[in-house]
Amino acid sequence: MKRTYATKKSDIKTEWHLIDVEDKILGRVSTEIAGLLMGKNKVTFTSTMNVGDKIVVINSDKIAVTGKKLEDKLYHRHTGFPGGIKTLSLKQLLEKDSTRVVRKAVSGMLPKNKLRKHRLANLYIYPGKEHPHGGQIANDK
Repeated sequence: MKRTYATKKSDIKTEWHLIDVEDKILGRVSTEIAGLLMGKNKVTFTSTMNVGDKIVVINSDKIAVTGKKLEDKLYHRHTGFPGGIKTLSLKQLLEKDSTRVVRKAVSGMLPKNKLRKHRLANLYIYPGKEHPHGGQIANDK
């Protein structure tokens, strides 16, 4: 008689990963980060539970994109008032806040369900090389 394995909360082991995105393509790195946040690299992966790891991303201000995306890719937001749509290009948003670019790219690659917010809470993005998670990452290696 075969039995189906069900992941329990006590079986979940959280690891820390450090990803340096300097001169890496935004979309390719985002898919890698999204897979780690969901826990797709683990044998205990379950789509109904947050079994993913914690990710620290550094050098987000030095991320690369292909083609003419710096000028052509637009990010829209709305203030909630009539005529309140605000639009920024990728280049403008990278100059203003590069961490938002990476967070939006990863968020778009996660499943659109109730776990998305909890998975994104495990993502820490920093524009430079310095980050306060040295102790957690040093213990992992």
